[in-house]
Amino acid sequence: MIYFCPTPIGNMGDITLRTIEVLKSCDIIFAEDTRNSIKLLNQYDIHARLSTYHKFNESAMAEKIIKMADDNIAIISDAGMPGISDPGVVLVKELIKNNIDFRVLPGANAALTALVLSGLDTDHFLFYGFCESKSSARKKELEELKDFKFTLIFYEAPHRIKNFLEDLYEVFGKRKISISREITKVFEETIRSDTEEVLNLDITEKGEFVVVVEGNNEVTYLDIKALLEEEIKSGNSKSKAVKEVSKKYNLPKNEVYRESLNL
Repeated sequence: MIYFCPTPIGNMGDITLRTIEVLKSCDIIFAEDTRNSIKLLNQYDIHARLSTYHKFNESAMAEKIIKMADDNIAIISDAGMPGISDPGVVLVKELIKNNIDFRVLPGANAALTALVLSGLDTDHFLFYGFCESKSSARKKELEELKDFKFTLIFYEAPHRIKNFLEDLYEVFGKRKISISREITKVFEETIRSDTEEVLNLDITEKGEFVVVVEGNNEVTYLDIKALLEEEIKSGNSKSKAVKEVSKKYNLPKNEVYRESLNL
């Protein structure tokens, strides 16, 4: 069996009993950085053979792992869940493609931990992860996200956090925000503020950051009937008009369809 095993995001005690049992039972463990992983494995007296599996050799190693599918294999990253802003997705796709069974174990996750810490809406949220490192590309990404009604979760590196926050305020305007760093570690810190005020705060640029931002709560009135009529005048059928209005304005398709019945 091939297992994707989450590892602690800081505090070594956050590994699960099942993960320890699986790692001890494996013939080989593929790790993002063996120098980091060996510390965890030594802590729990795990002595499986180690090999590297990271973003620079991901495709090649996926092929190798598939050929070893008869062994017990574990995939781990430096911290958190493999495949979430870490290597793992390429292998998962190849395993599915080749009809090879695998298991994903539950465990520590920085995004969900920071979301609950934020106090912002948890009913609906979007995990986005890392934005582009260049400001121009990053602002373009944020423009595409600014109208989402759901809470947004970002990852950011310490040396880019201030530039990220400046771009966030420029594109999103003033909204509630929560910034967590060093989650589960000794110097864990969460700042709850807004996107404007946070620019004046002294943020320690150490550790990995999770930024949680309030969704766009501005109520915008849309005359759906008028929008449908406009689409139909341009040559679209009623059903096509429903699809186009729903897509363009990020509206529930059933809501637009109900309005189309009044045309």
